[in-house]
Amino acid sequence: MFKPLILFVGLRYTRAKRRTQFISFITLTSVLGIALGVTALITVLSVMNGFEAELRERILGMTSHTTISGPNNRLTDWQQLEQDLQGYQHVEGIAPFVRGQVMVNAHRQVSGTLMRGILPEHEPQVSEVGGKMLYGQLSDLQPGKFGIVLGAELATFLGARIGDKVTVISPEINSTPAGILPRLKRFTVVGIFQVGMYEYDRNMALVHMQDAAKLLRLGNAVSGLRLKLDDLFNAPQITRNLTKKLEWQYRVSDWTQAHSNFFRAIKTEKRVMFIILLLIVAVAAFNIVSTLVMVVTDKRGDIAILKTQGLSDAGVMGIFIVLGSIIGVVGTLLGIAGGVVLALNIETIVPAIESFFGVQFMAADVYYISDLPSKLNWDDVYHIAGLSFLLALLATLYPAWQASQVNPAEVLRYE
Repeated sequence: MFKPLILFVGLRYTRAKRRTQFISFITLTSVLGIALGVTALITVLSVMNGFEAELRERILGMTSHTTISGPNNRLTDWQQLEQDLQGYQHVEGIAPFVRGQVMVNAHRQVSGTLMRGILPEHEPQVSEVGGKMLYGQLSDLQPGKFGIVLGAELATFLGARIGDKVTVISPEINSTPAGILPRLKRFTVVGIFQVGMYEYDRNMALVHMQDAAKLLRLGNAVSGLRLKLDDLFNAPQITRNLTKKLEWQYRVSDWTQAHSNFFRAIKTEKRVMFIILLLIVAVAAFNIVSTLVMVVTDKRGDIAILKTQGLSDAGVMGIFIVLGSIIGVVGTLLGIAGGVVLALNIETIVPAIESFFGVQFMAADVYYISDLPSKLNWDDVYHIAGLSFLLALLATLYPAWQASQVNPAEVLRYE
């Protein structure tokens, strides 16, 4: 079907003559429309991939891959359980923790906070908070000294600095002659961390595990064990295996359960945005229909002559399929180039725009991530390119069929 003659004529029709300038303009808008749609698709999907990767990294920087807890969030035999899991396949790190909701007061400011009691020597095995310290170190948390490490946003809200005293108010109560009063304890700020995620920087405080257990009256018990796995994406399967191994004595959960709504929302938004932006490509592709219809109308005489010279209907269709395919290929290639360049440099472009106009697109107190990350996935690029070319190819079929139905006798009668 696609002989050299067909390819030659199809390429020939891509070059405009003076009387077909308008057709060339429509062709150019079709190419630019496809290029714009492909660029937008690649850029938006890369940004959403970046958000997903960045959100996962920041969440897992503070959240363990798998968590094991006991009834009523109390784990009394955690030392024995820790030893049993030391040689378990896929488990790379284990750390006990104590968790509780408290209120923190300093300089007449009060804030509800998630307090996590940790062992500083074990914590690096399951989280990256030790590498996110702005001031101080996790090792400054010493048992019995009641030191506390605050998130950067929480410290700013409280006006607390290193060495300041803060009051931690526990929901546990004391019965006194004056009545029932909440448990209070003064802590000294020994560190400030910043993981870059507002939820944790604003609402989390770290203390030594023994101090937290004493405040929450847990005795020698802990809230649970946090596990780091060798493959975070295999966490659901490993969690199910652990549940069977522990014979349902403990509650075992993984990060996909604790934060499933975040990643499910991102995937849903990604699909919706893909469909919406693909419509831009579809509209541009269907502009090819109008372009080719006008070309067919303009070239009726040429088609009639070619058919009298023996060119088949399939050959005529091939000419206009070549013409439409060239429009689709050029638009797709331009869009891929623009999308890849934009996706790879968007982390530089957006701050430059914010600096130039003096605006901030993503405020840290509104969004989980205050910058605009990007992660180019070449599989997305290949899929977008394939769909764009397919839409362009489908748009050529009707005009090409219409051209093949030209009757040489009727056309040449009036030539």
